[in-house]
Amino acid sequence: MASQGMNVILNRFVFVGAIMTLYAASLSAYNMNAIDNCWRWNPEWRRHRQQLATCSVGYAGKMSNNIGKGLIHYKVTDPSDNPIIPKPGTLRYGASVIQGKVWITFQRDMHIKLQRPLLISSFTTLDGRGVNVHIADNACLLIFKTSNIIIHGLRIHHCKPQGPGSVMGPEGKVIPLGHVDGDAIRLVTASKIWIDHNTLYDCQDGLLDVTRGSTDVTISNNWFREQNKVMLLGHDDGYIRDRNMKVTVVYNHFGPQCSQRMPRIRHGYAHVANNLYMGWVQYAIGGSKAPSLKSEANLFIAPKSGSKEVTWRKGNPEENVETWEFYSARDVFENGAFFRETKSVGAKPNYNQEQIFKVVDAKYVRSLTKSSGALRCSRTSRC
Repeated sequence: MASQGMNVILNRFVFVGAIMTLYAASLSAYNMNAIDNCWRWNPEWRRHRQQLATCSVGYAGKMSNNIGKGLIHYKVTDPSDNPIIPKPGTLRYGASVIQGKVWITFQRDMHIKLQRPLLISSFTTLDGRGVNVHIADNACLLIFKTSNIIIHGLRIHHCKPQGPGSVMGPEGKVIPLGHVDGDAIRLVTASKIWIDHNTLYDCQDGLLDVTRGSTDVTISNNWFREQNKVMLLGHDDGYIRDRNMKVTVVYNHFGPQCSQRMPRIRHGYAHVANNLYMGWVQYAIGGSKAPSLKSEANLFIAPKSGSKEVTWRKGNPEENVETWEFYSARDVFENGAFFRETKSVGAKPNYNQEQIFKVVDAKYVRSLTKSSGALRCSRTSRC
């Protein structure tokens, strides 16, 4: 009997070992980037959704303020929208009315047509993993004077401009809101924001704006496509508060059919690393008002015809050379692409321990970005 029991135990160990070996082999084939490798390997990710908050890198740092004691779990069950009196179960009720740490998930696949821009409260996470959620065809997302926000796993597209009107604000109070351009996501005086694994396309203005003193932002693993003006960092040439802006752009896929602003930078600093650029019409990365940029280990694939230059500078390229820093390090250029530097040595990101990550060789960029955009997650296993 003892011998039979031991055989059963040994067989169990062999079985578990075989499963783990197969699992490890599948993971090695995945070649996930530093963010995805933090949580996607876990087949029990649904039971441990908040693990995601520990996985961010770059200037947003770890999003630990979004989890822990007092966390409220909220599930969107109703795709309708009332911009002034949101109903419980709707996205606006969870994102604007409920205060504190709120982790928002979605009950099922949804197409949400917002009647007015959605203002998101501080310490809120929008987690679209496991379902197919579209925010489209009218107003979209506005992060206005708030902080500690995660936007993950959404499909945001066909966003339209909105005229002035009233809307539920980020503190659960109705506020007047002026004209809003047709951006997918706009940050206004916001900080510590992580935008990860979203698919954004075909909006009337841009896809992502970081404006009016916003800073400490990480933009990662997104798929930007079918858009003229893609990403704006810095409000306008006269808004000098954006000198303090710091943004990390990493593991994103740009294209097809993107024309310009990937990103366009004013005043502040951007670390653009390990991104895939599938062509452009006017330029890939541009700027004005003496911004600083470190472009590191990206893959730039120039279009078959038209402009092959990655960079663009507003005004005379010989002006203000001493105050500009457009620096390329370990980038790879294909199909005739080229990068016009302004200094031979660019400013370092100077990340702290919470923000730092390894920038890998550009030859791995296709692999690192192959899962960019909103993920198709199985209902029974990992993403």
